[in-house]
Amino acid sequence: MTNSNPYGGFGFQRPSFGESMKNFFRQKSVLNWLITINVGLWLMVAFSNLFMRLYQLQSPNALMTYLSLPANLSVLAHRPWTAVTYMVLHNRFGTLLLNMAMLWLGGLVFRNQLTEKQLLLTYLVGGLVGAVFFVVAYQIFPIYETAKLTATVWGSTAAVMAVLAAAVAYSPDNGVPLLLLGRTKFFWVLVVYIVIDLVGISPENAGTYFAHLGGALYGFIYGLLLRNGIKVQGPKRRKPKMEYTPYEEVYDEPQVPRSDEEYNYQKAEKERNMDAILDKIAKSGYASLTAEEKEYLFKNSRS
Repeated sequence: MTNSNPYGGFGFQRPSFGESMKNFFRQKSVLNWLITINVGLWLMVAFSNLFMRLYQLQSPNALMTYLSLPANLSVLAHRPWTAVTYMVLHNRFGTLLLNMAMLWLGGLVFRNQLTEKQLLLTYLVGGLVGAVFFVVAYQIFPIYETAKLTATVWGSTAAVMAVLAAAVAYSPDNGVPLLLLGRTKFFWVLVVYIVIDLVGISPENAGTYFAHLGGALYGFIYGLLLRNGIKVQGPKRRKPKMEYTPYEEVYDEPQVPRSDEEYNYQKAEKERNMDAILDKIAKSGYASLTAEEKEYLFKNSRS
């Protein structure tokens, strides 16, 4: 029987880049949404900067002004939302690209071994802790006495460092395949990320590294707590009658497809998911599978 599946059935072939991007936007996960929000806001800033250059406007970018976190407490009191908005705000493409790459790598640990909720918690709380470190540093150190009147910080570095540091603390021996370097431990990925970050230090932005330090410190402590079985969660909510995990949202399929096209797509998706699980078993063994992956493998191997 000839296998017409473009992904090779059980041949362990990976999908193309275009198909991977389609799957990325099709999966409504926390990691995908965080990356989409960061990229979308950067595009808004980039277009507003272009507009200002075309019309030769010399005034500061209003979007950056109202979404960046100020060190001045009186200004912060009138813009409390900046404690959250600053952590998804970028002005340079290079910084955005580096941060999103690190977020993706750190987020893989949460998607494979932890939960989407824990990923979101780490990102948001890590960013908030970074904001506190930044503002407090400008209030207590005399060297920033003058700079605190106008200093601001933006960028997802503090939040991303929290995610990556949590991944390192929770799974220190875990690694990722990197181009030219082969499989590399998360610890070294974090070290390189910090070094690249430190290289960018200048007298004008030195205070922003207190925010990065705060995010990394929170993430590392949170990761250690998770590793030792101590769950840190928000207030419990009442569970709905039917509950679906992120894994089920990605992998489960409707029982009755509405068309041949839909049926063929779901069949191909099922085969791709099985290939990914079998590939993971081949590389890391059956024990590396999550409970959801084991259940999915058991359920679909019988069909």
